Amino acid sequence: MLSRRRFLRTSSVVSLSPLLPSVFTKTAYAAGNESDAKTLVVIQLDGGNDGLNTVVPFGDDEYARARNKLRLPADKLHKLDDYVGLHPSMRAAKELFDDGRLSIVQGVGYPNPDRSHFRSMKIWQTASFENADHDGYGWLGRALDAKPKVSSPAVAPGAIYVGDQETPVALWGRRSQATALSREEDLRLLLNPAFHSEPSSAQDDSLNDFVSRQTLSAVAASEEFNRQQKQTAGSVSSYPNTGLGRRLRLISQVLKGKSQARVYYTAQSGYDTHQAQLYTHSRLLQEFSDAVKAFLDDIKSAKLDDRVVVLAFSEFGRRVKENNSLGTDHGTAGPVFLAGAPVAGGLLGTAPDLANLDDGDLRTQVDFRRIYSTLLSDWLDIDAASVLAGTHKKLPLLCRG
Repeated sequence: MLSRRRFLRTSSVVSLSPLLPSVFTKTAYAAGNESDAKTLVVIQLDGGNDGLNTVVPFGDDEYARARNKLRLPADKLHKLDDYVGLHPSMRAAKELFDDGRLSIVQGVGYPNPDRSHFRSMKIWQTASFENADHDGYGWLGRALDAKPKVSSPAVAPGAIYVGDQETPVALWGRRSQATALSREEDLRLLLNPAFHSEPSSAQDDSLNDFVSRQTLSAVAASEEFNRQQKQTAGSVSSYPNTGLGRRLRLISQVLKGKSQARVYYTAQSGYDTHQAQLYTHSRLLQEFSDAVKAFLDDIKSAKLDDRVVVLAFSEFGRRVKENNSLGTDHGTAGPVFLAGAPVAGGLLGTAPDLANLDDGDLRTQVDFRRIYSTLLSDWLDIDAASVLAGTHKKLPLLCRG
């Protein structure tokens, strides 16, 4: 039997989700948010990004020895200091860095790394190493559960997932709502007349009445969305015509629509580069770099930039030494990106020491839960210890809390 909880977890089409009526409603329930609250946008880089060819330690002679075919020439990099530089395709990211809108945390991972895509991603998404927790609640779902509950018959999502896959575990919560949409057309839905029947009671929690309550106000919300899009049609930002570019543009549209969600989540896939890595990796990093820059410029022009922080992570890095297929295999630590006007900017941590490896892998310098702890307590104003089941020392990621 389809339960309300299962419905919320798996819905990816807005016409069968509670998104529309709750994006714009002023009677939010789950998150108890204000439309101008601080917001976290998470970008999941699926597949294990090769951090060593993203933030490149060109000053380490071991880099050239480990990467005979995949080595990136130092004179092509966007230098961040005298030792590391960004991949040549990340010009837009370098502009954000120079503008103080990009922070890069080096050497991020977790103890006893697991090179499985599935388990490693579950660890990042749940902030737990226990397999039993990996089908439970995610770190962002638990965080939104901790926000005060506001009594109202309307159900507003605390988080919105933009993508074509199942809503990620990171957003699963006991009480908070996460909903999904995949494209702009989802916000201009034509409602099935079958949904227009009145629910029996605002307090009735059956799935049918839940759907009815949500869809009854969707027409009005859709009209409001269209009205707001016409007002913002003259956006100065130019998004790349890529999957991530379109998804970040949609997040921007929802933000401009006065969404009360505190968390947005999306993904860019393709980073599992075991073969012929150079071209694929370059394309992915340019898509990422250009899309994030366009998004931040867009929300800046809309005067929303002081309330948005972007977090981008991958489940692990790659092996230091290239393989025989012009690619790299699953590794351990890698860089994490934070972007936006509120971030402190610059490099955090030290560049990886390629002469001091752990069985051929980079040593983890920063536990990823320290980044989560900082964002929870200093940005989302949520007790990090209760979400992460323990205390993790914060990092100087933000220029203001």
